[in-house]
Amino acid sequence: MAQQPITLIGGGLVGALLAQQLAQRGFAVEVYEKRPDPRLTGFLGGRSINLALAERGLQALRTAGLADDVLQRAVMMRGRMVHALDGNSGLQRYGVDDSEVIWSVSRGALNMLLLDAAEAAGVQFHFGQSLVSADFDAQRIRLADASGVERDSPVGMLIGADGAGSAVRAAMNAHSPLGERIESLGHGYKELEIPPAGELPDAVRQSSGGHDQFALEPHALHIWPRGGYMCIALPNTEGSFTVTLFLPAQGTAPSFATVPDATAAAAFFSEQFPGLLPLIPRFNEDFDSHPVGTLSTLYLERWHLDGRALLIGDAAHAIVPFHGQGMNCGFEDTVVLANLLAAAPNDSAEVFAEFQRVRQPNANAIAAMALENYVEMRDSVADPHYLAKRELGALLATRAPEHYMARYRLVTFSHVPYAYALERGRAQDALLEQLLRNTPQVANIDLDAAVSLFQSSLPPLPPLRHG
Repeated sequence: MAQQPITLIGGGLVGALLAQQLAQRGFAVEVYEKRPDPRLTGFLGGRSINLALAERGLQALRTAGLADDVLQRAVMMRGRMVHALDGNSGLQRYGVDDSEVIWSVSRGALNMLLLDAAEAAGVQFHFGQSLVSADFDAQRIRLADASGVERDSPVGMLIGADGAGSAVRAAMNAHSPLGERIESLGHGYKELEIPPAGELPDAVRQSSGGHDQFALEPHALHIWPRGGYMCIALPNTEGSFTVTLFLPAQGTAPSFATVPDATAAAAFFSEQFPGLLPLIPRFNEDFDSHPVGTLSTLYLERWHLDGRALLIGDAAHAIVPFHGQGMNCGFEDTVVLANLLAAAPNDSAEVFAEFQRVRQPNANAIAAMALENYVEMRDSVADPHYLAKRELGALLATRAPEHYMARYRLVTFSHVPYAYALERGRAQDALLEQLLRNTPQVANIDLDAAVSLFQSSLPPLPPLRHG
């Protein structure tokens, strides 16, 4: 029995990587992407231009044979460089050493690399083709080109990798409700840019403590935490930084409602982010021309219509960006699905059901942790109790590595399921709180007793990596 051809909607990061992996496993794959080919027209922005690549995403890229190519185009980030309002800054490492780092990668460059790899594996791409509707009973879809001309096309197994605003999801939901729930965070974001150091005035460059072509330390994710809001900055390979301001959408100051334009924003920055403002010479132009992005979490009860259609990546489980795991989770999805389909190529209904069974609890877990991480990034990183827990955790990680690993490290540097990391993190946090209940000073804690508490209360950690 011949393998059913696969029709993918969406040629972004997850769609292109999935297409490549399926083609490598012998499937005939066609991809329809609504945007033009970025390799011909340039990458169209509108979303974050750089992303955090961590171990889960790297493992998927290794599976596809692409990890080395991607890392050559990435900037290593060792940890969070936390910038206090008084001008002081300090690095909070993500891991124990440089074997545990994350990488800043350009969305556009990564997408183009993945498209090349998928085409080389035999995938057929059709750009400038938007999904208008789908007839799941007849296994046909209607597509529209850039000028609005529509045509029908037969499809094989249909997979929607078309992002948070998925047209496949809308078509599936119209056919048979998926139990969709979208929870808005109530906060928005706006992107600004720090140019390479050579484009800044000498006085600004010197006062920033810049590094060669970078105006700030390049090997860090910079955070300016201010309680209910924050700015972050990620390095780009050519020396610039993408700065993102996160603010409540509405409400009393500060919010995007009370900071509606560049004039108000410049006054706000000079008060709350005084060291950052001089590094953004095109501040007024950037603020007034860049849209306010929305932040929401997508939950679905069902990710598939029997064996006819399936959602993957953000189309199934879009999350807020505060753990840097959206792309990594989507890439992890692709490996799981490609392996399942390779094992049972002619039983898509069973494969799709198993994919949801395996991945949905993990998608829900990283959604919860991403929301929690927003509070941590904008507030807790400067909180003495948080810092004490972090210090005690670091000591336990050295003294009892089989029984303690910080949740961030479990998520970012291991392959344990997200759902496990969430539950283990909660159990570990409860024990840390217990140890710090009577003394805020880590120096006063009996470390031998702390180690014994963890060893007696929790089972050893599972193997943390594979492959």
